[in-house]
Amino acid sequence: MRYRTRQRLSRGCGLLGELACDGTRAVGLFWSAALGWPLVWDLGQETAIQSPAGGTKIAWGGPPLGPNHAQGHQVLELIATDQAAQVERLLGLGASWVDTRGATVILTDPDGAPFQVTGPPA
Repeated sequence: MRYRTRQRLSRGCGLLGELACDGTRAVGLFWSAALGWPLVWDLGQETAIQSPAGGTKIAWGGPPLGPNHAQGHQVLELIATDQAAQVERLLGLGASWVDTRGATVILTDPDGAPFQVTGPPA
């Protein structure tokens, strides 16, 4: 039964159906709000979001999280036209401020995984 349930998750995807991530339901809800992408899967602690235009889903498998989860093997970079406003909005959604490195602001999601917010390229 679990296999059939997961097949429903991959509907509407391209060649890469899902980017599977370590994270709790809170992180799925955070990224849904942060990107404006709808939650397309919400079962127990598992969540997934997808662009309204379709394509690859980003999914979080719920606890337990791996031991290196918060170290962020891959760091998402958000490019904002108004960096200060976006950082403030993301903090309001549950992100935490970590550091500023040059023109880049480092934040963490609700599970402590880092991501960065930069302004538009010059």
